[in-house]
Amino acid sequence: MSEVRTLVIDGRDVAANSDQTLLSVARENGIAIPTLCHLEGLTDIGACRLCMVELEGSKKLLPACVTQVQEGMRVVTSSERLLEYRRRVIEMFFLERNHVCAVCVANNSCELQSAARALSLTHFELAPLHPDVAVDATHERFVLDQNRCILCGRCVRVCDEIEGAHVWDIRGRGANARLVSDMGTPWGESTTCTSCGKCVQVCPTGALFEKGRSVAEPKARRPYVPYLVGHHRRA
Repeated sequence: MSEVRTLVIDGRDVAANSDQTLLSVARENGIAIPTLCHLEGLTDIGACRLCMVELEGSKKLLPACVTQVQEGMRVVTSSERLLEYRRRVIEMFFLERNHVCAVCVANNSCELQSAARALSLTHFELAPLHPDVAVDATHERFVLDQNRCILCGRCVRVCDEIEGAHVWDIRGRGANARLVSDMGTPWGESTTCTSCGKCVQVCPTGALFEKGRSVAEPKARRPYVPYLVGHHRRA
């Protein structure tokens, strides 16, 4: 049974239910915390680490999307330490893969790009990895471009939790982690894919896109997952 908790976020007294996360409480109160892997209607996994916040009495940063509220918490969502941390996270996303925004289908409609702008990230201090990653265009309608993938897991979760197909998984670890369909089968040969396009719709970058989409073509952003979840519950 949910109980009411009181806590302080950025100097403001707020009330929350005990089953809420710091991210949901902050957003309810108009406090912005950046995220890339979070999407309303899907289970949070704390993959992108962009939503880290400071907690009084703790030296560690905490991921707001998977940290449940506790009575008396004193939380800081914006500080020089957090801004620098988030800039480094975004920098590493760019440098781990081969992101070339000028020729990407998601240019100017990319959440990674938007996060970099919001954090005033103008240059990189680390060296790019230039990994040799593949493009899978075997599907009749869609393309997977590993160069743009940030391993947020949105596609994995929407396919599993909403569509119920579980086409996608992440295989490997660290810099060698890759998004795979049907345990490594080319997407076009998948026996589980329903071609619903939900994974493409929730991708925050240009990693999953529709064939025929031109460079920098605006991508319609709809509250897709919350609608599907609500429709499923009513049914």
